[in-house]
Amino acid sequence: MANNKLRVAELFAGVGGFRLGLEKSNFKVVWSNQWEPSTKTQHASMVYEARFGKKNHSNEDISQVPTSEIPDHDLLCGGFPCQDYSVATTLHNSKGLKGKKGVLWWSIHRILEEKKNKPKYLFLENVDRLLKSPAKQRGRDFAVMLQSLNQLGYAVEWRVINAAEYGMPQRRRRVFFIGYHKSTKLYSQLKNSKKKDWVFKHGTIVSAFPIKEISSTSINEFNLEGNLVEITNSFNKNAKTTLFENTGIMIEGKVSTVKTEPSYNGPFKVLGDVLQNGEVTPEYFLSESDKPKWEYLKGSKKEKRTTKEGFSYNYSEGSMIYPDAIDNASRTIITGEGGKSPSRFKHVVESKRGLRRLTPIELERLNMFPDDHTKLEGISDTKRAFFMGNALVVGIIEKIGEALSNQIENVQIPEQILENSYE
Repeated sequence: MANNKLRVAELFAGVGGFRLGLEKSNFKVVWSNQWEPSTKTQHASMVYEARFGKKNHSNEDISQVPTSEIPDHDLLCGGFPCQDYSVATTLHNSKGLKGKKGVLWWSIHRILEEKKNKPKYLFLENVDRLLKSPAKQRGRDFAVMLQSLNQLGYAVEWRVINAAEYGMPQRRRRVFFIGYHKSTKLYSQLKNSKKKDWVFKHGTIVSAFPIKEISSTSINEFNLEGNLVEITNSFNKNAKTTLFENTGIMIEGKVSTVKTEPSYNGPFKVLGDVLQNGEVTPEYFLSESDKPKWEYLKGSKKEKRTTKEGFSYNYSEGSMIYPDAIDNASRTIITGEGGKSPSRFKHVVESKRGLRRLTPIELERLNMFPDDHTKLEGISDTKRAFFMGNALVVGIIEKIGEALSNQIENVQIPEQILENSYE
């Protein structure tokens, strides 16, 4: 099978985190797309092309790319933007359904709908609040996505993974989900498995990231009722909590979900492991004049504040660890990590030469990218930090990719089950 690599289309590619992880095992990216709508210069796409070549890379708005221009592929992957996924009814659309304009989930949906040879597998990533947004209908956005995939013929398994809980150097919590098309053996295997066995023992994600097995745990089950407009209007309305736990599966509209805890006993990398000791240039060190501002922003506050309109209110927040602990995994990198200006959320570490910010290489290491992956002429260190705030932890992609590749290669189902599943 090694010569027969699984073909991948990478959407919302950023600087190539999915590609770096997947190409460590039996996958080959045959087409990619990266478009940043809010900027004239397409910096992330420039980095992507510099690292992987321009061939088969698209740098245009995915919503404007005809499906016919996207080659057939076995796996569609991407970390798509977190938006409002609701569906509006429209008379102009023959199917009566239309996702909100500019919401990129519907670009994934369109590709899956229009592709004659649909990708057999999906591998997608998002922020974990997807499972509980929006506030007035907890979990509705995820329900819309699951039901739309169900209607397109996919089963889905998902898990919220915090990279640091599996020994990686950054506390970064994201939801990862894998889709299996009904034409695949894995779909049949999932359909014919006990749901609890799939979640705790045999599924793709658990074989990459084990969880504690608790015999007493019961799995919550419910059906996704109605079409996408009905789910948009009524799913979990006015409920205080979401129906979706951090782990689950959906097949044929039936959701099975359970709260799980990681099981890991390997080595742990910490912030101190990624530091470039002694190699850091002066611009990363905090100036004496800025230190009071850093201390204020990082510190706890209880103060009266006034809005522009003259409304006064009490503001309070707790303190941050300052400087950051280097004997623990780092806090989550955010897009505003770069630049000299003092900030509550930027990392600051203590070194022999004083307090300093993190370098682009250190930020790359926290996401498990190769050193200087984002270094390119014309791209500032602030922009490099922005890329890492948007990126995913490559180690997670690598492990799930390897597990999925193994599942595909080793899946064994009695012929009788396969015959029944196509009827």
